[in-house]
Amino acid sequence: MQSNATATGGSTAINISVFAVFVLITLYIVYRASSRNATASDYYAAGSSFTGPQNGIALSGDFLSAASFLGISGGIAVHGYDGFLYSVGWVVAWLLGLMVIAERLRNTGRFTLGDVLAFRMKQRPVRAAAANATLVISLFYMIAQMAGAGALMALLLDVHTRTGQAVVIAVVGVVMVLYVLLGGMKGTTWVQIIKAVLLLLCVGFMTVFLLGKFGFSLSAIMETGARHSPLGEGVLDPGSKYGGGALAKLDFVSLALALVLGVTSLPHVLMRFYTVPNAREARRSVVWATMLMAAFYLCTLVIGFGAMALVGSDTIAGAPGGENSAAPLLAFEIGGAVLLGVVAAVAFATILAVVAGLTLTASASFAHDVYANVIKRGNADPRSEIRVARLTAVVVGLLAIVGGIAASGQNVAFLVALALALAASANLPTILFSLFWKRFNTTGTLWSIYGGLSSSVVLIVFSPSMSGSANSIFPGVDFHWFPLGNPGIVSIPLSFLCGWLGTMLSRSGADPAKQSEMEVRSLTGLGSGLK
Repeated sequence: MQSNATATGGSTAINISVFAVFVLITLYIVYRASSRNATASDYYAAGSSFTGPQNGIALSGDFLSAASFLGISGGIAVHGYDGFLYSVGWVVAWLLGLMVIAERLRNTGRFTLGDVLAFRMKQRPVRAAAANATLVISLFYMIAQMAGAGALMALLLDVHTRTGQAVVIAVVGVVMVLYVLLGGMKGTTWVQIIKAVLLLLCVGFMTVFLLGKFGFSLSAIMETGARHSPLGEGVLDPGSKYGGGALAKLDFVSLALALVLGVTSLPHVLMRFYTVPNAREARRSVVWATMLMAAFYLCTLVIGFGAMALVGSDTIAGAPGGENSAAPLLAFEIGGAVLLGVVAAVAFATILAVVAGLTLTASASFAHDVYANVIKRGNADPRSEIRVARLTAVVVGLLAIVGGIAASGQNVAFLVALALALAASANLPTILFSLFWKRFNTTGTLWSIYGGLSSSVVLIVFSPSMSGSANSIFPGVDFHWFPLGNPGIVSIPLSFLCGWLGTMLSRSGADPAKQSEMEVRSLTGLGSGLK
């Protein structure tokens, strides 16, 4: 471990230089793109000017976050088979987006999820509820990315103090807010495309190198990894993390539900469907994103077991940043300080791009749904609406910095799974009911959103994720009473139940004319007002 720490410290100049070059180049691109942000449509949806393949690459860039690159490779390197389950869940999840959500959502809305959920409901309460859900989900997701930034810098600069990691997280937060303030959706999308290409090239190179080193035999990599893991051959079988009895298995089922149902309910993923000109390009976006992410996650399998084989599970677990350090440590092992610097820059680019997309989504939801349609009742000036969005981005960025500092040291894939549980609980039932249930009404919408959101937040706060164990965010205290680490198995069905009960018990019925209009628009796009 000492050689790694010394080498990492010696490569500080390379790491920072490569990262600085990326930030300067992308800030310039964002600045150039910002000159075309003349309307709200330009700022929120890039004027619907991207093609399906372009948006698919950006969509994969939006989702391939620090959780995917650092968290999953680290989870595989330490837990083996059980760590790879995150990858499987996230790839399968995109089938739901492709077959059910992408086309209908693109045709029905304009800029935000609130446009869809409020289409045939009372505008003000539903838009406010949608904005609240978007802000909470985005903040949880951003906290995970910020924690990844702190973990990465802990390894690269050998920073062991919480203060040092806090400074790093603050710097990342400031840069991401600059992306949003300057570039809007168009600039953020180009950052996502650049970052996705760099990330795929990086993991592709590492995968080919590792396969070549072990005679292009994945079995050889896995067998060597098992010999360097304290779990031995058990690391290749299910159960190393989620096999400790009935409760652990139930926790895994809860996690799986959150992974599969949460991805296409994430507000920043849903907002991407409005950056393409029509529903056909929205479908092509999801196809491209699914292919790219499937390839990426197959690479993380090789990288995770490669790190286990060449670095060792114990070394990874004991390094600054814990499990999140697996990919950087492996990069140093196979390519020295230069490759470590490149991987570090790509990881930082990943974090910056994802949190920029999240910040834009959260600020757009508040400005468009709350300010323009709730406070101003649909009569807001576009310039003032964009100004409010930019101010909201600053506030959201500050909150994410504070949350990231509190969650520093946690596995980012695990933290993202909590955000997915929130999205699947608050958004998915409401989306499906709105699109497919004719009787669904405003009361059902509010009960579904707030029921799913509040139940999942409460269960997370009082779960082992927050307190009561050595791996909790607050390990020194114990106030948990919910036994599962992920609330999905309770909060997702509860949200469906709340939506059904609210609809059935409400005295106000659905609007048949609006429902028919929404059905036609969701299938054809007629009347959407988008290009």
